Amino acid sequence: MDARLLDILVCPICKGNLEHRKAEKELVCKPCKLAFPIRDDIPIMLEDEARQLGADE
Repeated sequence: MDARLLDILVCPICKGNLEHRKAEKELVCKPCKLAFPIRDDIPIMLEDEARQLGADE
């Protein structure tokens, strides 16, 4: 993913910062406990597409 894009992306729900997890191809919002997928280098920033984080994540 483009580093400039990562700098400006925020969580669509709480507008908080996102953590980029390269190995999982996800952008994670810790306050909302959601992981947004990255498909073909395009972040999918839809709440319906996000995965709920488990307690250990």
